[in-house]
Amino acid sequence: MPEAGFAGERLHGFHPVREALRARRRRCHRLVLREGLRHPELATLEGLAAEAGVPCARLPRPAFDGLAGAEARAQGFLLEADPLPLVPLETFCEPREGPRWLVALDQVQDPQNVGAIARVAEAAGALGLLLPRHRTAPPTPSVSKASAGALEVLPVARVTNLARALETLQGAGYWTLAADPEAPDELFALPDRMLRGDLVLVLGGEGRGLRPGLGPRLDHRARIPMRGRVASLNVATAAAVFLFELVRRAPR
Repeated sequence: MPEAGFAGERLHGFHPVREALRARRRRCHRLVLREGLRHPELATLEGLAAEAGVPCARLPRPAFDGLAGAEARAQGFLLEADPLPLVPLETFCEPREGPRWLVALDQVQDPQNVGAIARVAEAAGALGLLLPRHRTAPPTPSVSKASAGALEVLPVARVTNLARALETLQGAGYWTLAADPEAPDELFALPDRMLRGDLVLVLGGEGRGLRPGLGPRLDHRARIPMRGRVASLNVATAAAVFLFELVRRAPR
């Protein structure tokens, strides 16, 4: 049973812990509770842990606080688990019924943004998330918490070279669409044929944008029309606008 020297990850926050126990994608080692904890959803977590065969440990406050970070100390519980399992890029190349949508991030380094994008991607029905191994936040417990647990159910692939990964996906039938505030075409004015079918939405980091090397791998670029004084939206907000425009345009 993992102790203080545990080398895996410690998830905190009700939603990430609940979804990790439900999804059973990670190997979960134990649910750790502070003695005397009262939480309205504690019975839910204990029940899910029991169903998954995950032991539950109750620790005195000093012992619990020695394991937990500041947020987990305040909440009084955490889940010790292996890192989130990744999927190979080829998983997204397999044929399946209905449109395949992916979200690829480039230079999005803020874990809060990556988590928020994972949350909206899962809510919109995206197939998965594509993260470069460099200059983009990895799928950590902080990202899972920011995603409200969506990262526990949304498949994630990490790639060394995003341009080559996009080329592979294009070979498997995907079009690529980049969110670009400088693009000449407005998102809402694009014809349906450009927003239907298998599509990779490519998003760049705030202030950094997309690296020039991705240019040859982008089939289309579009911008969100801005009517106010701000120049652009937060990248997670832009992801939501693009993804739910895909949902709106999808054949029913």
